[in-house]
Amino acid sequence: MRLNAYLARAGVASRRKADELIKTGRVTVNGEPGQLNTFVEKRDRVELDGKPLARQPLAYVLLHKPAGVVTTASDPNGRPTVVELVSDHKTRLVPVGRLDADTTGALLLTNDGDLAHRLAHPRYEVEKIYEAEVEGEPSDDALRQLEQGVELDDGRTAPARARRLAPSRIELEIHEGKKHQVKRMLAAVGHPVVRLHRGRYAGLTLKGLGPGESRELTGAEVERLRSPRAS
Repeated sequence: MRLNAYLARAGVASRRKADELIKTGRVTVNGEPGQLNTFVEKRDRVELDGKPLARQPLAYVLLHKPAGVVTTASDPNGRPTVVELVSDHKTRLVPVGRLDADTTGALLLTNDGDLAHRLAHPRYEVEKIYEAEVEGEPSDDALRQLEQGVELDDGRTAPARARRLAPSRIELEIHEGKKHQVKRMLAAVGHPVVRLHRGRYAGLTLKGLGPGESRELTGAEVERLRSPRAS
């Protein structure tokens, strides 16, 4: 694996920050300064500031994200972060994708960079199911617009599945990951979001988890996420 990915797996930093460590000469591989294009093999000795590093075991955690928590590792404004909610875990975990601070629901955190990249890529059409409380009462026509795709400033959304749960509450299933996508889709059909919750992500549900609680994924769940299409 690439050196920056190795550093991430060792719990040192994100891949982007690992690149900075490599550029400043703080990382060596078998006693030689590491480069951005250095590949690390199993028998290689990697050190940071002269201290040996080892890859942490892969870990996968499902979090029920509460409102008011930001989906980052740290926040300059001092707000609580999702990483802090799983800080008792023995490995360094990072969130897969994002949920807005006021959005609640299912969020996966892992140190498996390859899987995280695949799940975040729109080509794999990972299932995301949201429950949205909105202003007004969406008509059947508004639901059809959501299902057929709506025009946003960064392009038209892919077909979705929309279902009315109550006069002002709908369920929306998407397979993309545009920024603020659900909120923008609903605003585009005239029904801004009041409250948003993601109840299901890549087939993972929050059964048994209260806000702020988390659990390790089972081996079967991890294998399913690694399948050609997670759902």
